[in-house]
Amino acid sequence: MARLTPFSIIHPKPEYAASVCAPPYDVVDRQEAHRLAEGNPYSFLRISRSEIELPKETDPYAPVVYERARDNLKRWLDQGILVREPGDCYMIYRQTSGKRIQTGIVGCASISDYENDRIRKHEVTREEKEQDRTQHFTICNAHTEPVFLTYRSSHGIDVTIKKWIAEHDCLFDFYASDGVRHQVWLVNEAGAVEVLSMIFEEVPYLYIADGHHRAASAVTVARNRRSEGKGSPNLGEEGFLAVCFPTFDLEIMDYNRLIRDLNKLTVTELLYTIEQAGFRIKEISEPVRKPAGKGSYAMYLQRKWYSLQASEDFHTGDPIADLDVSILQDRILAPVLGIRDPRTDPRIDFAGGIHGLQELKRRVDCGDAAVAFALHPVSMDELLCAADAGQMMPPKSTWFEPKLASGLFIHALDE
Repeated sequence: MARLTPFSIIHPKPEYAASVCAPPYDVVDRQEAHRLAEGNPYSFLRISRSEIELPKETDPYAPVVYERARDNLKRWLDQGILVREPGDCYMIYRQTSGKRIQTGIVGCASISDYENDRIRKHEVTREEKEQDRTQHFTICNAHTEPVFLTYRSSHGIDVTIKKWIAEHDCLFDFYASDGVRHQVWLVNEAGAVEVLSMIFEEVPYLYIADGHHRAASAVTVARNRRSEGKGSPNLGEEGFLAVCFPTFDLEIMDYNRLIRDLNKLTVTELLYTIEQAGFRIKEISEPVRKPAGKGSYAMYLQRKWYSLQASEDFHTGDPIADLDVSILQDRILAPVLGIRDPRTDPRIDFAGGIHGLQELKRRVDCGDAAVAFALHPVSMDELLCAADAGQMMPPKSTWFEPKLASGLFIHALDE
């Protein structure tokens, strides 16, 4: 069974929570991070993307970047911007975005559960991104951002969370600049902490929804610390910062593709080749929402929208090959447009569904891309099925919204 354990959580002092709250480090580039943190001395981007405080020519992976993050973290703790709970506890974290509400538990997931596949993965990580967060966690001596985990519904966990929320006030409750409401309840009574720990032991598996690189980096840090004689000699006692949500609270949004050129094809040749590849093509008026169902795509090309419908013959029963994102990659992007490896090819870019179809249109119309493809989103069942089968989904298959905020929870490695 998977485990979630309490720990001495570091969090913002309530009056600073809204200022500290920031988007995850990997959803903003350096320029955007600098803009968001400008005028806010307490933005957590000054820790998660500390290069914004250094000269523009500074390599974002230089030692001085991680050292600046460490120094800022220590200074905020010394100044009382961040505070540390005196004992082991959990937190309940609720995010509200429009009509969507997701409520999870903040705790430490187990390193050994990750290694023994009780924490299941669906994405291949990139070495340079792992090295970056490994250095960041090591130099800061803390897991500075949580991994986004999910689990199949547990009645006991649901009841416990609802009861605690009904009987206790929020530690903090605020709206971020993007309109998302963040509410946090501290669970620090010994009896409640023990109950939550016991109930989570009944959860057979946890699944990484988002944060594969953070999880892999945390595992590397734990192994390195053990080899250096730091921390616990038993990795089963080591944990990494996580927020766990039930699957029924979550919605996966589409993750769309933009291709910079047509691989030397004319528009007529591209349309003909796609049709020959087994897709029904129809010119349509501008769609107002994502493709309606599995096997359906929208394509934007030379200021026109097209619907693409994949052949039923494409489905093989394989949980990965039958994903819409796999069919698009295997039938169009690789053989027609020459995108062999979407992880590394500079000719492909991605846009999360939160940005809408207008973002695809804008980027093609301005010349940033030559063609864009909008996909129907992957379902939670498809994600869990792939993870249970031990198979990896194609890169950029899932987009979760709202994203977990950074800065609200920190796990010190020396706790």
